[in-house]
Amino acid sequence: MKRETVLIILSMLVLAFFLAKMFDSGNMSSGNRRSQELIYSDFKSLVASGEIANAQIVGDSLIEGFTQEGLGFRTYIPVEDPSVIDYLRLYQIPINYVPEKSMPWYLNILINWGPFLLIFGIWLVLMRRMQGGSGGGGLFSIGRSRAKKIEPSEMKITFNDVAGVEEAKDDLGETVEFLKDPAKFRKLGGRIPKGMLMSGSPGTGKTLLAKAVAGEAGVPFFSMSGSDFVEMFVGVGASRVRDMFEQGRQNAPCIIFIDEIDAVGGSRGTGMGGGNDEREQTLNQLLVEMDGFDGMEGIIVVAATNRPDVLDPALLRPGRFDRHVSIPLPDVKGREEILNIHAKKVQMVEEVDMSIIARGTPGFSGADLKNLINEAALGGARNNKTELNLADFEWARDKVMMGTERKSMVMSEKEKRNTAYHEAGHALVSALLPKSDPIHKVTIVPRGRALGLTSYLPENDNHSYDFEYLSNRITIAMGGRAAEEIIFDEVTTGASNDIQQATDTIRNMICRWGMSKSFGPIVFGSDNQMNVLGRDIGKDREYSEKTATEIDVEMRKTIKFHNEKAKKLLRDNVQVLHKIVDVLMKEETIDGSYIMKLLKKDQSKVAPVGS
Repeated sequence: MKRETVLIILSMLVLAFFLAKMFDSGNMSSGNRRSQELIYSDFKSLVASGEIANAQIVGDSLIEGFTQEGLGFRTYIPVEDPSVIDYLRLYQIPINYVPEKSMPWYLNILINWGPFLLIFGIWLVLMRRMQGGSGGGGLFSIGRSRAKKIEPSEMKITFNDVAGVEEAKDDLGETVEFLKDPAKFRKLGGRIPKGMLMSGSPGTGKTLLAKAVAGEAGVPFFSMSGSDFVEMFVGVGASRVRDMFEQGRQNAPCIIFIDEIDAVGGSRGTGMGGGNDEREQTLNQLLVEMDGFDGMEGIIVVAATNRPDVLDPALLRPGRFDRHVSIPLPDVKGREEILNIHAKKVQMVEEVDMSIIARGTPGFSGADLKNLINEAALGGARNNKTELNLADFEWARDKVMMGTERKSMVMSEKEKRNTAYHEAGHALVSALLPKSDPIHKVTIVPRGRALGLTSYLPENDNHSYDFEYLSNRITIAMGGRAAEEIIFDEVTTGASNDIQQATDTIRNMICRWGMSKSFGPIVFGSDNQMNVLGRDIGKDREYSEKTATEIDVEMRKTIKFHNEKAKKLLRDNVQVLHKIVDVLMKEETIDGSYIMKLLKKDQSKVAPVGS
């Protein structure tokens, strides 16, 4: 519990005690806690009727005592009736005199002013907390920047902790050199970029790169999210922007990092139902601070976003975010470097070849690869291992890609055999076709929504695909369905995802990539689409109904051709197909080298499966 909270609770308890004492003092005397206060005229009537047993005069103004029935009483003597003592003697009432005790001055002040002082103290503590005096934001500090300042001594991350984005590191390296030696760039009249915008898919390491820049440069680092600027109160965002840059000027040279800047830097005048004036005011203030009359000498703004397409053009122009750094998904070499960095933190055998894992994780981001290493470590710990091997990392890769093994799932013998022929069909067609990725392994162990899996290990990341490669991918996708038709003379829902992939590839080949011989090099449709609340609700079709019909005919003809091609390949090698299925039914998982051995093909391009 915080110190301020404890102080408030104690103050409230003491205040309650004083209030109780003050209330109780009005209902009890110094000697009798059950006294009843009497009107003076009623008291004299009781004396005259003989109902008063005794009386005690306290000081000059108070009479207290007991009635004949044992009840306590008290009353105050009016100034105009000094003969009360004679009156009591007249009716033979026993009288005692007690001088009024004077209370020390400090105790008198404490009792009379203590509650008010406590209330004032509680008010001061609450106001301090509302003003952010305890470190948090409050009502009166709502316009202050919420940027977190990290001193150079606290920043331990450097470029050595970042891999897979070498080009981005080179671009950001110039920023580090400027912060260390600005005179070097000014000699030739050069000007370091005021802002650097990093854009890329989630998990590619944008925030990590910003921290590495601060760690390399050895300057203060202010970090803030774009959503921290805008509140429900008008003018708060602009005020926070001003305060953030004022802190930057006081700590120059420094780096100001704004994460997810699209939350505040989106294009103005967009959206349905009117724009957000508060967000636009915040953006306007940011534009002025980055390139206005007030200079930002020694301040470099680094921002990160996953949506550079929604940013306001004024924010992207030279003079504000001069340099745009793209952070792509790592290639196979970058993935291997990232895996090696994270693998240093876990215990593993020396002969683990991370290149195999890197080849089997195309499309993985740096965050995905970090999670893969962590899953391998957790899986090894559950199995009471002291060191991780290649099989642990492959298990973690499959879990990240497709989910946990569904060991509790009960499959009938028929369904299991059907899955085995389906996966064997994919693998065999892939092994028979040229220009296809090497087979890594085939398994019929259910994972996630998949009942089986055929995985491949591309030798390199492909950025451009030729017609033959894409055609082979379509044939391989239809291989599972083709095997079911040949062996069982029936089809199942297991091929739905394969058909979807094949259909999408054919549509792109015809409509986007100009690979259809019937239509030639032409693009049907464009990427222009209506965006409402972040969702694509439709595309403009830029071709006629007749062309649409011809495209449908071409797609059906193409997918039928590849389905028949896959059937022919499997019929010609049906004995090999049966052998693969027999092994799968017994062992559930086989590696690609076994299939190549059955076909008597070169196995040099087949990577081993972890044992």
